[in-house]
Amino acid sequence: MRVLVIGGTGHIGSYLIPRLVQEGHDVSVVARHPRPQYTDPRLGWPLVRWVVADRIAEERDDTWAKRMQGMDVDAVIDLLCYTPEQNQVMYGAFRSRVSHFIHCGTVWAYGPPDRVPYEESFPRRPITDYGRNKARIEAFLHLKHRHEGFPVSIVHPGHISGRRWLPIDPQGSRDGVGVYERLASGREVYLPDQGAATIHHVHGDDVAQLIQCALDNPRPAMGESFSAVAPYALSLVGCCRAVAAMFGSKPNLKFIPLSEMSRHVGERSAGIIAEHVTHTPCASIAKAQRLLGYAPRYTTEQIYAECLEHWLESGQLVLPS
Repeated sequence: MRVLVIGGTGHIGSYLIPRLVQEGHDVSVVARHPRPQYTDPRLGWPLVRWVVADRIAEERDDTWAKRMQGMDVDAVIDLLCYTPEQNQVMYGAFRSRVSHFIHCGTVWAYGPPDRVPYEESFPRRPITDYGRNKARIEAFLHLKHRHEGFPVSIVHPGHISGRRWLPIDPQGSRDGVGVYERLASGREVYLPDQGAATIHHVHGDDVAQLIQCALDNPRPAMGESFSAVAPYALSLVGCCRAVAAMFGSKPNLKFIPLSEMSRHVGERSAGIIAEHVTHTPCASIAKAQRLLGYAPRYTTEQIYAECLEHWLESGQLVLPS
């Protein structure tokens, strides 16, 4: 199958492209730079057809639309679409021309859940512009499937993680290696409220697996949305315990109101923590398991272990002797 992947060199594409190539697909990748960011370019990538283009720059006029209209492919996987306007161009370019269109969404489209684990059929109540735009894209694509048979599937990843970049940390932030250093050494770590808020990671390769499953099983995947997450969510306390245990330690946790976090971690980190605490994502993978055979390889604990091993080996995380 001739497969076009938009934005195929990042967190998901770095794992997805080798999977597609190894499966025998003829893969074209649109990206600004013809090189994967997180996997070895020697494995699978030499067979890729590169289309070097800057989507944002080309969207300022009709260059991007013309480029997409000129693509002769069987399936499209859009990993880099964030607004309804961007999606409208893609829909216009590929309607009636492809057998499968896969859009990458986000669990932020769900909003804070009333019931957990959140199932794909539950109401969408996004609370951020990012989530609202993704929810609008999803609603539009489902509408076109129902009314026109547009062959769409939507995959909603959780907090995408991988070996070569730090995941959302056990504090619910992206604060470099600081939290890991403190957990490893038994130093104090501040958590919001009682640390019961959940985060739901997913390894980039597991997102790639689910997209591949949808491509391989078009009939049950068509017109459906799927959550791409680890087998279970983990609370902030659970994340702290898991990471500390890897270093033979126990977490030294101090619980404070969310409103006071900025005094201890700074405004930027406190804002990221607040967004994760407010969402407290916890999604179900039962539908993807049942319809597509999705079987994520990584739990949140394994995601942290793989990442920390790399950061220790590369010297980017240094522990006191």
